[in-house]
Parts: sequence; structure tokens; C-alpha cells
Amino acid sequence: MFNAIVIDKDEQGQRAAVQALDESQLPAGDVTIDVAYSTLNYKDGLAITGKGPVVRSFPMVPGIDLAGTVHSSEHPDFKVGDAVLLNGWGVGEGHWGGLAQKARLNGDWLIPLPKGFTAAEAMAIGTAGYTAMLCVIALERHGVTPDQGEVLVTGANGGVGSFAIALLAKLGYHVVASTGRSSEHEYLKRLGARDIIDRESLSAPGKPLGKERWAGAVDSVGSHTLANVCATTRYHGAVAACGLAQGMDFPGSVAPFILRGVSLLGIDSVKRPKADRIEAWNRLAHDLDRDLLAVISQEVGLSQAVQMADQLMTGSVRGRVVVDVNR
Repeated sequence: MFNAIVIDKDEQGQRAAVQALDESQLPAGDVTIDVAYSTLNYKDGLAITGKGPVVRSFPMVPGIDLAGTVHSSEHPDFKVGDAVLLNGWGVGEGHWGGLAQKARLNGDWLIPLPKGFTAAEAMAIGTAGYTAMLCVIALERHGVTPDQGEVLVTGANGGVGSFAIALLAKLGYHVVASTGRSSEHEYLKRLGARDIIDRESLSAPGKPLGKERWAGAVDSVGSHTLANVCATTRYHGAVAACGLAQGMDFPGSVAPFILRGVSLLGIDSVKRPKADRIEAWNRLAHDLDRDLLAVISQEVGLSQAVQMADQLMTGSVRGRVVVDVNR
């Protein structure tokens, strides 16, 4: 038997709670994992609270991230005792995920735990940090360099935003953070933000083109915010878009793209090829100030995760939530 958060749905609605399950109930897969840590991401919050159509079948164990050791394996790349890591691949949406003491998965979805990282550290980074690194790599490949000017990070208090600030600052960029919480200014400065702007300046409907300011940007908000960021990005700049906290719509114009040559770089982390995942995690091992993990993350037990998901959806959680599934 093992413990897991299970999301059920019936005629009375959707609910999530910690349940004891038998290993025989695990879904099909060629690698079984003894999970050590998982996380709470925005998508997990949507799944647990039912505030978004994330879960595709019930019952479902949420958790799009996990780190642990191989319990049994029929996959040629992994053997018993290997330390492994998973981000995405629809786990926690259509396949039972990491908010459990055990998981059974397709071995093609796994990568080895990067050298130098503990399972807890890897989950403090999680999909949020991995996605932020993908955004930074995309901006670099587009040619955005520190000497070109300010780089904006929206959704700065969230997981992706926090890591994007830390990574860009470490690489020498002039980072401007957008937040709606004045109480978090000290936190954002500690991560490396040089300047902070109020998110209200970006979140309302704007003009097709605004004054050029940003050499590049990392946006995890979407909707009007993304449209306004694109409208104020400098000639031949780039915006890496990876989230939709404000909405899925894009109420903007083609003007920034055809008049200023701005590029909108879509960042998918869910089905990213293994080579890209390994590159991103190797960069995290090199470019991330690991001392900041204690600043960015907090740890809870599995029994606390359901309540924490509610707090996550109200925007009252800073940074990352690491879940020790064994307490």
C-alpha cells in the first residue's frame, strides 16, 4: 500500500484527498518509481481544485513533476536504484502523477537525476525552473544578449518568474520584474531583479504599439499582459511565452511582429525532446545559484498539499512548493 492524492469526480462534483492505494492499482508502464519528492505547479493547482479542465480521466493522481528512485524496470535505460526525474508528458493529467509515494510510468519520459542535485533540490526547481531555463535558452538563441538592454519577467512572484529572474540575473542581464504585490519587492530584488514595475501597467488593454523598451521578455501570464509586452519590445527583440495565468487569449496586433521584427517564442515544456530536457537541466546545474532554492521554495507534506493548492490558486503562494510525499 502507498499514499497518494486522488482526484475523484461524480454527480456531486470533483474532490481531492489523500488515499491509501494498492500497488496493483497503478497504471501501465515499464518503470515503477519510489517517489521521494513532487511539487505543486499551477497546473496541479487547477487539477486539485477543479478550477481548470486539466484532468482528462478519473480517478487521477495529480503531480506533473517527480523525483525518486527506480523500484523496478523493464526499460533498457533504467535499472533498480537509479535516481530519476520527470517533468510533464501529461503526467498528472491523463496518467497518474507524482503526488504519491509510488508511480508507474513510461521510461521514455524519464531522465537521470542531474549530477549534483538531490531529489529535493530537483523538485524545488521542477517544471517551473526547467521551463524558465528553456525560456532563457530560447532568448539566447534568438540573439538577446545582456548588453542590449532590459529584459522583462512577468508573473515574477510565481515559480517560472522567480527562476527566470535568478537565471537571467546570474547571466548578467538587467532584469525588470513585473508584480502586483509590493510586499514582494525585497524577495524579487534578492533574486536579482534590478527594477520592479506594477503588473497593472501591463494587464489592461493597450495599444498595438507602445514605446520600445524591452530587449527581451519571459512571460508566464498571457492575455493582455503578453500583448502589451510584445507591443513594447524593442526592434528585433524576442518574447518567450510559456504561461496563461491571465488567460489564453492574445488580444494584440501583428504590428510588433511585422513593423519591429519582434519574435514570439512559444515555450512548451510538456513534450520537449529528451535532449532538450537534459540540456536545460545541465544548464540549471551550471547557471543557477543553488543558495536561492531556500529563498524560492518551501516544503510541505503530502497531507498539506491539497490545502496548499487552494492557496496557490488565490495567488498567495510565493515561488515553489516542494512536496515530501513520504510525510
